[in-house]
Amino acid sequence: MRQGVNPPGQPRGLIVGAARSGSGKTSVTIGLLRALKRRGLNVRAAKSGPDYIDPEFHRAATGHSGVNLDSWAMEPVLLRDLLARQGAGADVVIVESAMGLFDGVDAAPGRSGAAADLARIYGLPTLLVLDISGQSQTAGAIAHGFATHDPAVRIGGVVLNQVASERHEAVVRPAIERLGLPVVGAIRRNPEISLPERHLGLVQAGEHAALEAFIDQMADVVEASVDLDAVLALAAPIAAGQGEAPSSSLPPDSSWLPPAPSWLPPPSSWLPPPSSWLPPPGQRIAIARDAAFSFIYPHVLQGWRDAGAEIALFSPLADEAPDAASDVCWLPGGYPELHAGQLAAASRFMDGLRRFADTRPVHGECGGYMVLGAALEDAEGVTHPMAGLLGHVTSYAKRRMNLGYREARLLADSPVGAAGDVIRGHEFHYSRLVSAGDDAPLAQLADSQGRDLGPSGGRRGHVTGCYFHAIARHSV
Repeated sequence: MRQGVNPPGQPRGLIVGAARSGSGKTSVTIGLLRALKRRGLNVRAAKSGPDYIDPEFHRAATGHSGVNLDSWAMEPVLLRDLLARQGAGADVVIVESAMGLFDGVDAAPGRSGAAADLARIYGLPTLLVLDISGQSQTAGAIAHGFATHDPAVRIGGVVLNQVASERHEAVVRPAIERLGLPVVGAIRRNPEISLPERHLGLVQAGEHAALEAFIDQMADVVEASVDLDAVLALAAPIAAGQGEAPSSSLPPDSSWLPPAPSWLPPPSSWLPPPSSWLPPPGQRIAIARDAAFSFIYPHVLQGWRDAGAEIALFSPLADEAPDAASDVCWLPGGYPELHAGQLAAASRFMDGLRRFADTRPVHGECGGYMVLGAALEDAEGVTHPMAGLLGHVTSYAKRRMNLGYREARLLADSPVGAAGDVIRGHEFHYSRLVSAGDDAPLAQLADSQGRDLGPSGGRRGHVTGCYFHAIARHSV
């Protein structure tokens, strides 16, 4: 048996966590994934919380599709089944935390959206990535805080990042190891291994110059700087949690967790019930896919395919129209503000989209919603005409960050769901409405605490759109 390979049906897992965004989690995760793949292991990855970009880096590093695991937006059964799918046949599943390990919203136990929820529910230990730039023994205090903050969340080991020198490491390492936390790696400061960013996070994997070379470089760094045997030993069998913690406060001994050897449900039960997932909006779905339209969650596409739907991809930036044989057209989010002039000039795309909307549903999320409107103002203040299928105007020049979980109650039937359905998801955009138009709203929004945010989006004829990104249906 290869080192680190598990008995059949016994995948192991761990979480890569940190104190905050920008600590190097993604770079370490990418390098770790590729380094373990080089060993011949079947390694899979997941991302906690709402994030479109990191799962694509995970896919590039492993050769397997990534998945999002969001304990706030996803019903427990969907969360469980998605992890079951990702773990099937895997030797190890590595879950990259969003933001800080404990960062989530005030919600019922196990439903905060934080990676710590997954640690509690599935018995996953955490490999803590600590950016120690500008500090020495204080790193021990930070590690101590992580180790003691929640007894149900086990910190199994630490990787030091942004290490300045051997002397720097020699000061920090004992401050952590005397706590009983093993330091399993120390990565030197190197600007060449930083991922480029833009306003919604990292530059997308498909746009990264020499992506394979970068991933291999990160794997080289991890192999040289991290004890991979110790990391594999840290990974624990994934417990068969149901996706939620008990309603009472978490017991310090985690006694509510099921025994580790029991695994998740068999493949025959993987398809989540209709109350948990987004059903396909049609038998054949035309989906825009290129550098301007790329934000659609892997689990949504996979769920549609599993239900028998066909996916027909097209590229608006290549001036392609939606497939005329499709039943519905979906414009995902992305970066249309960076390509507004090219989209405005894409006459075959625009004309084909308008013809499609005459007879069949068209839906746009976030960036797709911006393109369905009357006009889009780019960062330089130039206004470009858009499809005009809805009446709003958006601007990236007059930008303001909108970020947070959202619960949407649909006010009308749409490709997202039926009138009255409650959909959980999120908003993350810097553009803003400068003219709302006079279309009827698509949904009534609330935040993660249930506070009313008012009507949102628009609908006209067969066309619907909103800034809201849908993740999963929510039973009420």
